[in-house]
Amino acid sequence: MKRLLLAGFGLVMSSVVPLTAAGAAYPDRPISLIVPWGAGGGTDAVARMIGSLLERDLGQPVAVVNRTGGQGVVGHQAIADAPPDGYTIGLLTVEIGMMHWQGLTKLDSSSYTPLALVNEDAAGLQVRADSPYKTAKDVIDDVKKSPGKFKASGTGQGGIWHLALAGMLSSLKVEPSSVPWVPSQGAAPGLQDLMAGGVQIVTCSLPEARSLIDAGRVRSLAVMGKERSKLMPDVPTLKEATGSDWTIGAWRGIAGPKGLPKDVTDKLGAALKKAYESKEYQDFLTNRGFGGRWAEGAAFGTFMAESDAALGAVMKEVGIAK
Repeated sequence: MKRLLLAGFGLVMSSVVPLTAAGAAYPDRPISLIVPWGAGGGTDAVARMIGSLLERDLGQPVAVVNRTGGQGVVGHQAIADAPPDGYTIGLLTVEIGMMHWQGLTKLDSSSYTPLALVNEDAAGLQVRADSPYKTAKDVIDDVKKSPGKFKASGTGQGGIWHLALAGMLSSLKVEPSSVPWVPSQGAAPGLQDLMAGGVQIVTCSLPEARSLIDAGRVRSLAVMGKERSKLMPDVPTLKEATGSDWTIGAWRGIAGPKGLPKDVTDKLGAALKKAYESKEYQDFLTNRGFGGRWAEGAAFGTFMAESDAALGAVMKEVGIAK
């Protein structure tokens, strides 16, 4: 009888333990936050700040994992391939709306469960401070008069800042090829080329050009956002400067694999909103010169889809879409 009672107790316990684990409130173990780019950069910094704030609110460790390679494909693929249980999420970047147009991957914004957009840095139009151009309209008018006179840089061929220039010109009825693009390894080398006189225009974010603007060596003529930048409120929007509705920027947002359960998305969405609105995160954005932009859940999904369509149109126009 004693053996029967012990066996019965064991059966009851074996059935109870899994139910208890399965019914535990999310999250009940550490979370991984995948970053598709290397440690030390701006994207990594955003992820680590968001991760620390999530960790504090959710009560579980949030480990930032850098998964680099394939021009961003490796990390973005790792986020999409993760189990849809909320224990692996990731930081998507603007490249998710570009890579599939280039034939690098089949991934796009629909491959994920969108959680929250947490940052966007609009493109700016920069020239040397000692140039004769005082407004964006001055530059555009001269481009129209003398196609090929200007050269521009700020990133690699087909990168986000190249598309910023091409989209701006196209929106103003100017052939994008009238301003030849000089590829660079990023905004910093492009700005160095601007200082040396190798190019006359650099399209990059204001935070990237901030030190040279503050030093009086570079002038920003317009920002390609819907609103003026809090970093430099005296710089007009492209709409104000030229009448163009073109907007573009480098953005970052948190997402999970497709199919996250509603209770998980609700919990993460609330925690991300709290993190975004925190003094720590807002101070982080201000100190780094990053732009804040918030969109939650479906609104973030819509934002990504619209960004994807706009980027694809420009990439087709400049002949880099496959």
